[in-house]
Amino acid sequence: MIHLRSVALKTKITSDAYPFSLPLVQNLDLTFRSGVTILVGENGSGKSTLLEAIAAAVGSITIGSQDAAHDPSLDHVRSLADTLKLTWNKRTRRGFFMRSEDFFGYAKRMNETRAELLDDLQQAQEDYKDKPAAKGYASMAYAGQLHTLKSYYGDGLDAQSHGESFLKLFQSRFVPDGLYIIDEPEAPLSPNRQLSLISLMSMAIQQNAQFIIATHSPILMAYPGAEILSCDGPKLEPIAYDDIETVSVMRSFLENPDAYLRHLVQ
Repeated sequence: MIHLRSVALKTKITSDAYPFSLPLVQNLDLTFRSGVTILVGENGSGKSTLLEAIAAAVGSITIGSQDAAHDPSLDHVRSLADTLKLTWNKRTRRGFFMRSEDFFGYAKRMNETRAELLDDLQQAQEDYKDKPAAKGYASMAYAGQLHTLKSYYGDGLDAQSHGESFLKLFQSRFVPDGLYIIDEPEAPLSPNRQLSLISLMSMAIQQNAQFIIATHSPILMAYPGAEILSCDGPKLEPIAYDDIETVSVMRSFLENPDAYLRHLVQ
């Protein structure tokens, strides 16, 4: 389902300061036509900046060490977010915004939360050790929250490989009617695990999720039915999968790696 229908500018941009200087920002008029929208382009084209501004304008929950409203790493896009006009088919507050580097902050925060709950549980048991009924009631809330964390993440996100824990986070946090704004999720994922992510996305789509993703991965770009938008020109433009430079280069390299490497390796 398409929850967020379009993103445009409220007024014409007069500032030439970053990020307003980005061509795709100056000419921004984005309509979502698929449940999965893929942004492609070279580093510096502005695709990550655009995702951050949309997430800030939406008020997305941030999968990181801080929420979107207080995350200092989003300060540079808040002025841009304030200029964005969002049009909804169905307003949703479910879902999240995530950059691949945010995972470490999120894992740290979850581990700190678990440690605090364990300390509180131990303290409650000590405070009411002579009052069994009170001890049970006081412990119940902490034990319940610990059980929930364990059901979501097992022994902790850092108890698994990076790729495994990354997928575990997605699996536990994909919910019906969610809007997911994700920047380069392929970074910690092997090709096989990128296919696993596509499978998780497909299940979420069946529950009315919407995805807006910036990626360099030809695997994720191939999501069936996704609309692919190039950020390399003066404005966002639809681009066919086979016309994406990353896809062409990867395909050519895999067909004949020696043709590339002999010029690079002495």
